[in-house]
Amino acid sequence: MSTVETALSLSALVVVTAAIVGGIATVAAYITAVDVAGAAARAYALGVDYSAPRGEVAITERAGLATAAAAVPAPIGTMRATAVFPVEF
Repeated sequence: MSTVETALSLSALVVVTAAIVGGIATVAAYITAVDVAGAAARAYALGVDYSAPRGEVAITERAGLATAAAAVPAPIGTMRATAVFPVEF
């Protein structure tokens, strides 16, 4: 009987561990999205070319402010972040 209990507990442990690793990777993707959005907005505001290392970036300019919206793929969905930076004249 202990074999069945051991198999069930080990499978539950694997599932929980996978969920934790997926959650950590998703948080890391969100942090990356925030970093990419900030760097892209800052680079656009200064007039420098910027190539996102991961994900996609859309930049708009309005009223002297550069707004960058970044989308980075993650294990659980797509993480999105927005950053605003004043444009240098």
